[in-house]
Amino acid sequence: MNDTIAALSTPPGRGGVAVVRVSGAGALSVAEKLFSPAGKTPVSAFEPYKLYPGRIDCGAFSDFGLCVYFKAPHSFTGEDVAEFHCHGGTGIVRALLGRIFALGCRPAERGEFTKRAFLNGKLSLSSAEGLADMINGQSEAEIRAGSMLYAERLTGAVRGIQAKLTEILAGIDADIDFPEEDIEHTDLAAAGGQVAALLQEVRGLAAGYGAGKKIKEGVSVVLAGKPNTGKSSLLNALLGADKAIVSAVPGTTRDVVEGSIEIGGVRFDLYDTAGIRESGEEAESIGIGRARALIGGADLVLFVLDASAPLSAEDREVYERTEGSRRIVVYNKTDIGGNGPSAKGGETPPADIRVSARTGENIAALRELLYARGLEGVRTDGAFVIEARHHVALERAAKELAEAAALCGTLPPDLWGVHLRAAWEALGEITGETANERIIDEIFSKFCVGK
Repeated sequence: MNDTIAALSTPPGRGGVAVVRVSGAGALSVAEKLFSPAGKTPVSAFEPYKLYPGRIDCGAFSDFGLCVYFKAPHSFTGEDVAEFHCHGGTGIVRALLGRIFALGCRPAERGEFTKRAFLNGKLSLSSAEGLADMINGQSEAEIRAGSMLYAERLTGAVRGIQAKLTEILAGIDADIDFPEEDIEHTDLAAAGGQVAALLQEVRGLAAGYGAGKKIKEGVSVVLAGKPNTGKSSLLNALLGADKAIVSAVPGTTRDVVEGSIEIGGVRFDLYDTAGIRESGEEAESIGIGRARALIGGADLVLFVLDASAPLSAEDREVYERTEGSRRIVVYNKTDIGGNGPSAKGGETPPADIRVSARTGENIAALRELLYARGLEGVRTDGAFVIEARHHVALERAAKELAEAAALCGTLPPDLWGVHLRAAWEALGEITGETANERIIDEIFSKFCVGK
C-alpha cells in the first residue's frame, strides 16, 4: 500500500485512446516528470479532476495527449492518482509504461486499484463485487443488478441489520457488566421479537438469490423431444441464425448445440439436444445421455412435438421424463397442417404454444413466453443477491438468528447473545468487515489488471 502502482486501464490492443493509470504517493511526481503541459500551468499546480493537454514523454518519442490528476482522498483508490490519455497504439502504451516503471513504480496486480479503494474505505467488499459484475456482465439485467450492488444496495440493508444486532448486544453487555446498576435492563420479550424480525429480514434477502442467480448466470433452456420434431430449426428461429444443422433425417443432432439470446434484457442460454429415443449408434447414444442430464438441471424445458404427426411412444417418454421440470409444450410444424399430435391411447399433452420454425409463425410469442415462464414472479429492476458467497453468508446468519430466537427467554442473554455475534460476523463477510484475506484476494482476482 506504500508503493506506487501503474497499469493500462483500457483494453489492450490498438484503439483510438488508451488510458494509463498511476496510483500512490508518487503519482503526481511521475506526472511532473513525464508530462509537459501545452499551457502555462505546471503539473504541480494542476486543478484536480481537470484534463490538461500536452506532450507525454515515452522515452524514445513523445505522444500528444491528456493528463488528469485526482487528489487523495477524493479519488477512486483514495490515493493520489494520475492518468495519462495517449493514443491507443500497443507500442505507445508499452513505451509509456516502461518509462513509468523506470521511475520507480511497479506493475499493478489484477484488481489492485479496486482493492486499494476497498482498503481505503472508498467502497465495501460487496460494492467491489458489483463493479466486477458490471464489467463482466453480458446482459442488460446482469449489468443492472451489478450496478445496484455497486451502489451499496445490499450493503445498506446488511449494515442496517448489523446496527440493530449491535444495539441488542450492547444491552446484553450492559446487563452483564452492570447487573446491579440502576439502568434499563434488556427486555427479553422485546429482544426476542426484534431477533425474530431480523431473522425475517435476512431470510427475505436470501430468498432473492434464486432470481439473482438467473439474472447473473442466465436462464438455461433445453429443447427436448424425439428426433425430427424440428428442435434444431426452432433453435435457429429463436436465435435468428443458423446455429444448428437442419436435416429431414432423424438423429442429425448428436451432441448439444448451444446459443444465447437476450429477452427483456435477460440472457437465455438455449441448448438443442439430441432427440431422445433408443439408439444402437454409439455417438447418438452419448448425445441422448447428455440430453437427459441437461433436462434435469435446466431452468426451462421446451418440449417440442411435431404438430403434423401422430403422438408416439417416444413422445410420451420425453413428456414423462420432463414431468418434474418447468416445461413449455411447443407444437412445431403448424405450417404443414394438422391441429396437433393425435392421441393413440391416453390424452394428448396440452399445447402451451403452436409455432412454425420454418415460417416464423409465433416465434416472437414464444420468446415472450420464455421470458414469462423463466422469470415468473421476478422483477428485473429490483435489488438481488447475485453472488453465491453472499447467499451462503445470509443463510449462515439466518441459522444463527434462528438459534438465538429459539433460546431467547430460556437461557441467560449472554449465552444466546453468542449466536447474535455469530450472525453479525456472517453478515460482515458481505460488507468486508469480517472477510478474511483469502476471500478478499479471490474477489479482486476477478478484475483485470487495470481496474
